[in-house]
Amino acid sequence: MGIEIERKFLLKNDSWRDYYTKKIELRQGYLSASKDCTVRVRVSDKEAWVTIKGITHNISCSEFEYLIPKADAESMLLEFAAENIVKKIRYFIDHEGSEWVVDEFFGRNRGLVLAEIELSSEDVICEIPAWVGKEVSEDHRYKNSNLSQNPYLKWENE
Repeated sequence: MGIEIERKFLLKNDSWRDYYTKKIELRQGYLSASKDCTVRVRVSDKEAWVTIKGITHNISCSEFEYLIPKADAESMLLEFAAENIVKKIRYFIDHEGSEWVVDEFFGRNRGLVLAEIELSSEDVICEIPAWVGKEVSEDHRYKNSNLSQNPYLKWENE
């Protein structure tokens, strides 16, 4: 069983743009999104994946991710998630030996930019870059599955 241990943060500014080494455009949709389990299909320009995630406890959840044919993923997005697709560009940044990703959202979530780091355990202490701001790891509004149903543009000014 795979475990995802992830911390999420808002950003203080755009200075992170000076550090990314690659980026990919992603589209993803949720075939199922309940409190017990989410099933996501994600497509990049070259690959596609299906991901099944369990209940999040603190910042950890079980995660199973598999490559699938891109044509199948495109069909699943169109048939099962067309109204709620999350669109973003993911930027990869190496900071002090750790890989950070920054997701810049578009469409119904435009204006939202989040930094994430995956950890090997919950008690790992990582070096936080200067451009990283408030932690939102346990604020469920920032989960992509929630953003597909309750987009950022609906609640950003609350």
